[in-house]
Amino acid sequence: MSEQKKILIIDDDSKNIFALSAVLTAKKYECVSAQSAREGLDILQAQPEIGVVLMDMMMPEMDGYEAISVMKNAGNLKQIPVIAVTAQAMTGDREKCLAAGADGYISKPVNVDELLQVLKQLNI
Repeated sequence: MSEQKKILIIDDDSKNIFALSAVLTAKKYECVSAQSAREGLDILQAQPEIGVVLMDMMMPEMDGYEAISVMKNAGNLKQIPVIAVTAQAMTGDREKCLAAGADGYISKPVNVDELLQVLKQLNI
């Protein structure tokens, strides 16, 4: 896995970003982060080496559903996999995230082994 790509973590809670970054960095992933969907979209445009996005679905201004829609409608961003990371873990929430265009779904609190398995499935 010498060609490992960067992971962009988009979450409005800095504690979530810190926790995910710490775990992923310990597993030798390179992480960048954004505290809003708009900032995340700007980073995606500026850093084509990003290989996957961990997207919080519930954020102010632009939520994860809207951000995924923007990504999937942007020619240069639509191929980047998005993993929905959300506290919404009720029946149907996973399907709602996947229907919105997410390529994977992880509920909070994040199970690290589950997250690593999803990353592996996406070849990240």
